[in-house]
Amino acid sequence: MKLIIANKLYSSWSLRPWVLMQALGIPFEESVIPMYFPDSKARMLDVSPTGKMPCLVDGDVTIWESLAIMEYLHERFPEKGVWPGDVKARAHARAAANEMHAGFQALRNACPMNLGKRFAPRDFGSEVADNVRRLEGLWSQARVRFGADGPFLYGRFGAADAMFAPVVTRLDTYQVPVSSETRRYMDAVLKHPAFVAWRTTALQEPWTIAHYDEGHEVVEVFHTPSA
Repeated sequence: MKLIIANKLYSSWSLRPWVLMQALGIPFEESVIPMYFPDSKARMLDVSPTGKMPCLVDGDVTIWESLAIMEYLHERFPEKGVWPGDVKARAHARAAANEMHAGFQALRNACPMNLGKRFAPRDFGSEVADNVRRLEGLWSQARVRFGADGPFLYGRFGAADAMFAPVVTRLDTYQVPVSSETRRYMDAVLKHPAFVAWRTTALQEPWTIAHYDEGHEVVEVFHTPSA
């Protein structure tokens, strides 16, 4: 299988299937098409009908959407535990993942994923605050009801954690205030070997996208482009 992704520093949707496959030991090759170059859209359209990343190619099967990739992996590798084994936990995890897929627009718009910097905390407004409250409530509910077997939402790392991983980085990058319970979950994701592997290679990328920094006060820089 081949997973085609965009910049690891910035592409939240690319992170989701990549970190899941890495965490669960699903073998794949990766290819990166960096964003915002003159030929980026054409190169992406060559592999994905939407011209957006990520895209998974498995023989004559092409899946061009992150959550659909996860469902395909669940069917292709049922023994890997993409979703929780318990039917109630699995239903909750799928609902949470779909809510992430379709929601939290205020937070996503105000705080784009940027693994190369840390920004000074500030007030992002009531809509972002509402998103954060909902995230914390959702994560707490998953942990209390289904997370007794480990530090992640449903115990062990799975698709729901992968779907929320970019939001975890946003809360960390923009220093958004959260509860100690939320911070423990965030730390579990940020310290997971699969995420550490993604971030390590992200920080070695030669590309930066200036408009991802606009409107934010940089207090720490992690990424120094090599070219």
